[in-house]
Amino acid sequence: MSKIAEAFNHGKAFIPFLTAGDPDLEKTEEFILEIERSGADLIEIGIPFSDPIAEGIVIQEADIRALASGTTTDKIFDMVAKVRPQVRIPLVFMTYLNPVFHYGYERFFSRCQEAGIDGIIIPDLPFEEKGELDGIAAAHGVDLISMIAPTSEERIQKIAAEAKGFLYVVSSMGVTGVRSEITTDLGAILENIRKVTDVPACVGFGISTPEQAAEIASIADGVIVGSAIVRLAEQYGGHAAEHIGAYVRKMKESVAGI
Repeated sequence: MSKIAEAFNHGKAFIPFLTAGDPDLEKTEEFILEIERSGADLIEIGIPFSDPIAEGIVIQEADIRALASGTTTDKIFDMVAKVRPQVRIPLVFMTYLNPVFHYGYERFFSRCQEAGIDGIIIPDLPFEEKGELDGIAAAHGVDLISMIAPTSEERIQKIAAEAKGFLYVVSSMGVTGVRSEITTDLGAILENIRKVTDVPACVGFGISTPEQAAEIASIADGVIVGSAIVRLAEQYGGHAAEHIGAYVRKMKESVAGI
């Protein structure tokens, strides 16, 4: 069983996201350790990119801060390799195709394997073109995680049938960011997914409160939260670890209570 699959063996999963290098990579390492201690089941680590088309203003600005602090893909790999022996839960990259392409597919996934990365999410990689990466990623033990959006419609089952690791179900149209309410018929999307696969389906985009997390966890296998955590890193900078930890504990409790 893969490390990602194991993350869903103990009930509903809580999956936090943070931007590597915001405010710096030493603090990212500290945040990762605090997030695991606080009960997260899996951590998404964003590789900052200058044109993150799926991200709202909170994560866009985090990417800008991270790049300005000198964060590079090589330095992120080094940070992950350093922290990995202390972390039991899966670590998944979230980035865009351009950084992976320019790094070189084989070189990138070889370094993922060396550092202990378990999966990768690439929002701008079309499902129809994922074949060029899937085999290379798999050869290095990295799950290429697919995303399903409300607009996927007739493609939902096709995407789900080939899913690895977990499925990232996008809750709403648009970019990442906190939302006051989510109106997408997620139940129908999840029902479609479960007709063709047992791979866990997790919902992200717009979730920020314990109440929202509990509602989503009642129908999904996991809840993904990014902007609310990145906002804490922005607000508290180098002193954000305790605030992030408290938030993760609160959200995990709401998810686990389902």
